[in-house]
Amino acid sequence: MAEKATIARPYAKAAFASARQHNALERWSKVLATASSVVQDERVAQLLSSPRVTSEQLSGLIADIVGELDEQTRNFVATLASNRRLGLLPEIASMYEALRAEAENTADVQVISAVELNEAQKQRLAAALKQRLKREVRLHCEVDASLIGGAIVRAGDFVIDGSLKARLDRLSVEMSH
Repeated sequence: MAEKATIARPYAKAAFASARQHNALERWSKVLATASSVVQDERVAQLLSSPRVTSEQLSGLIADIVGELDEQTRNFVATLASNRRLGLLPEIASMYEALRAEAENTADVQVISAVELNEAQKQRLAAALKQRLKREVRLHCEVDASLIGGAIVRAGDFVIDGSLKARLDRLSVEMSH
């Protein structure tokens, strides 16, 4: 995967530079996320590797599915297609979002809890994470009942596993030794 990341990095930086120059960070995020989803579809993935499909056809397909593209995003997709790099869109989108978060001093935090969090819990958690990470926090919450209780919090490399399932797993390991 390191090779994909190495190849994708300059494209992500170019996309970010264009988005920043045109004050369109949010629009680029949406375009890259949607285009990334498109190329991950197995039917489209087959087309990406087909020598019978031209780069113009590929960029047209992506543009048709994504929807209205402005000149910058259309040129970006066309450049990826002509260099046979459309398959890198998931990595490019991920790197772009990291660059955007850094520029906006935000952190996307994934919270997986055993039960759905209410608004007060979300606000307390966001405030605590803002203080800890020294960034504005955007929570992305999901529920996983298999955790039994507690939650898992992820923000990049920062992980807090406060789930009851993890505690029981640790206890089981300690008791077996």
